[in-house]
Formats: sequence, C-alpha cells, structure tokens
Amino acid sequence: MSKANRNTILLEDAEVLHQAVHPADQFILTVRSPRCAAVAEAGSFAHLSCDPALPMRRPLSIMRADPEQGTLEFLYKIVGDGLRLLANKRPGDRVSLLGPIGQGFRLDPARRRPLLIGGGVGIPPMIFLADTLRQNQEHEWQPLVLMGSEVPFPFVTRAAATPVPGIPAAADHALDILEDWGIPSRLASAADLPGCYPGYVTELAREWLATLSDETRAEVVIHACGPTPMLEAATRVAQAFDLPCQLSLEEYMACAVGGCAGCAVPVHTAQGLAMKRVCVDGPVFDADEIFPPAA
Repeated sequence: MSKANRNTILLEDAEVLHQAVHPADQFILTVRSPRCAAVAEAGSFAHLSCDPALPMRRPLSIMRADPEQGTLEFLYKIVGDGLRLLANKRPGDRVSLLGPIGQGFRLDPARRRPLLIGGGVGIPPMIFLADTLRQNQEHEWQPLVLMGSEVPFPFVTRAAATPVPGIPAAADHALDILEDWGIPSRLASAADLPGCYPGYVTELAREWLATLSDETRAEVVIHACGPTPMLEAATRVAQAFDLPCQLSLEEYMACAVGGCAGCAVPVHTAQGLAMKRVCVDGPVFDADEIFPPAA
C-alpha cells in the first residue's frame, strides 16, 4: 500500500496567472501547475505556501483542473493572515504547491443522478465534480447541483434555462458556468439573495428529493462539501431517503501529507471507532462513517 501511494503528491513552483476578487473577501486564484493539473481529481486539494515569511502552508480544495492548459483554480475566502497574504499575489508571482492530495469522490454508474451539494467554501469540489461528470462520456450522467451561501456567490448567476421538476419556484437562478455546461443548478440562501431558495441548501435538497418517484430516487447519490453542520444535515437527508452519500471534510492541516495527524477525525468503521486523517485518508468519506444513523 505504501509503495502504491509513493510519488502521487507533486511539488511544483506554480505561477500565479490571475486573481479574481469577489464580494465578502472571496477570491478565485488561477495558477499554472501542469504536473498537478494532469492528475488532479474532484475532491483532491493542494497545499499552498502563501508567503515566504509564513512557513505554514494552507490547504485549498481544487475547483478546476485543466490538463491541456496546465492550470488549477482555487476559490478561497480570507480567514486569517495566511490567506490574506495569498490574496496579495499578482500575475507572475510564484507559490510553492504540493498536490494533488487526498482521496476524491467515487462515481457509481448505477447512481446516474448525482446530487451535488456545496455550501460556502465547500463549493469548489462541486464545481470540479460537475466538470468531471460533464467530460465523462462513458455514462449518461444526469447531475443536479445545489449551492448555498450566506454572502453573494463568487460567480455570475442568471435565470435558470434548464427546468428541474420538483424545485420550488423561488429558486429560479443558476450558476452561469454550469448553465454553459448544460448542467442544471439552483441556489439557496438565508440572506435573501435574489433568485435563491429562502433557506438552507439541504432543505432545498430535501424538498426536491421528496418529489421524486422511488424508481428515480434509486438512481441518486449525494456528494457534499461545506461547513460541518451542513455536512451533518446533508447526511440526515441522505439517511431519510436511504441514499448513499459522500462527504468532503474540511479540517485544519499542518503537514497535509499524513505525518502530523493533526487533522485526524473519529470515523465509524466495521471494526469500531478509528481516528483517520482527513488529508490522506480523506478528505472524502462515506457519510455514515462520520455521522452514523441514529440508533
């Protein structure tokens, strides 16, 4: 097992290509990192050096990887000095990058209707997963992407052109990029954002799932990333409808390569409770392992 995992994390001197600034201290960073971009998978992340004066790296989920262009995109929100320093990077600057790291989302052709739920800075892996499904021509995927945010979305939104039966009428806007890809999406917010479902994204998911026939619902699997309370809510929705669910966890990480075990979380396994490292054993886990069904 150790030999199989050797040489899977790459160290690159990545060139900053662009920094897009969005409301609420949100940024989308684009870097040239061809080796990492060639092998990154939805759910994996990178560990970036924010500034030479700051020795500790910061983990960021990969939002998009373009192997042909050799580029990676990251969405992040300024929390602390490290990401504030990263936000100062300009085109031509360099950042040391370790990646891709972690176990990504697993796709099941028998579940051809993936429901992708992203909240806040948990949105990036859902964009990456949607792009993966779009480019996978082996199966007829029919994904639905639901995004939640309490601050303005760091993307262009527009009136949804793709109808989604069962979605409440208030949720009538979609992400521009997903519309261009032909992937239906809807938005939720408790902050009265225009075109959004007025509530939590997991409540929107529950309402939509309740409208499906048993036959259609049997083709659904939930993939989710976001704050811990949202992940637990997504798990409870999955359990209520007897659906498989995968969660991408967010944890503080020091080394991000499994050495320090600072990101370890309790995981329920067939052998009992175990501590597993989010960085290399995850970040994607089966939801029941993190939030087991109530006894």
